[in-house]
Amino acid sequence: MKGMKQKTFSSVAGAIFAVIAVLHLLRAVMGWPASIGSFAVPMWLSWVAILVSAFLAYSAFKLVK
Repeated sequence: MKGMKQKTFSSVAGAIFAVIAVLHLLRAVMGWPASIGSFAVPMWLSWVAILVSAFLAYSAFKLVK
C-alpha cells in the first residue's frame, strides 16, 4: 500500500484546520449556539479554537513550501 506524501498530508491537514477556524469564526460572529450533550459550549471557547486552528492551518501550509 502506497503511503501519503508529506506535502499532500500537510495540505489536507491545513485545509481541514482552515475550515475549522472559519466555522468557529462564523459561530463567534453570528452568535450560533453550540452544545455537546447537555453542555452548552461557551462562546469564548470558539475564540480560543479560532486561534489554535488558524495557527495549525498556518503551520501545515508553511510545511508545504
